[in-house]
Amino acid sequence: MSIAQNIAVIRERIANAVRRANRSSEEITLMAVTKTVEPARIIEAYQAGIRVFGENRVQEFAAKAAGLHDLAYARWHLIGHLQSNKSNQAAELFTAVDSVDSIRLAQRLNAAGQALGKKMEALLEINIGAEGSKHGFSPDSPELRDLLKQSAEFTHLGIGGLMTIPPFTEDPEGARPYFRRLRQLRDELAQTSGVSLGTLSMGMSHDFEVAIEEGSTCVRIGMAIFGERPRN
Repeated sequence: MSIAQNIAVIRERIANAVRRANRSSEEITLMAVTKTVEPARIIEAYQAGIRVFGENRVQEFAAKAAGLHDLAYARWHLIGHLQSNKSNQAAELFTAVDSVDSIRLAQRLNAAGQALGKKMEALLEINIGAEGSKHGFSPDSPELRDLLKQSAEFTHLGIGGLMTIPPFTEDPEGARPYFRRLRQLRDELAQTSGVSLGTLSMGMSHDFEVAIEEGSTCVRIGMAIFGERPRN
């Protein structure tokens, strides 16, 4: 199937999931994850209606950004781990960083946005499964709550919500408790901090329907759009 056909299938699956959850498809952003995807195929996805793209690495996107300048309405999100010493380059390249995992990184992005005269957007990454191999705030982290308090002082960084990657399970239903926990955490943090946190970025190619049923507002789809990534 073509990229456009794959996107059409995913949109239909999103429509079915929101119907089951008594939600609207307009509540869901379909993000195409373009790690290792060459510009020509990204352009195909854009031509099929995708406007939000997620990249995992600053260097990789920097190398192919020149081939994507004509995509006037595209929004580029960094969804992979960002070292704070690369925050200036990330601010130049991306609309948003969806993987903020420390106060220091948030401060650096705010300063970078200020230097560029650009308002950055951010999501806070939550290590919902407490996995040692993954980045992100612990759900119980005092630093997470301190960051939300400090966010009122940021002039060039807006905290829009939370993002997570749950522990992988072959059965998508295995992710449901983690998605539910993130939604509950979002509700708790929004109430205690006064920050709206409207975005819940959760769900990928194998489990996005479950994520939508549990409240996701952004699903990150790579393989189901572009196929298997090449193996090194």
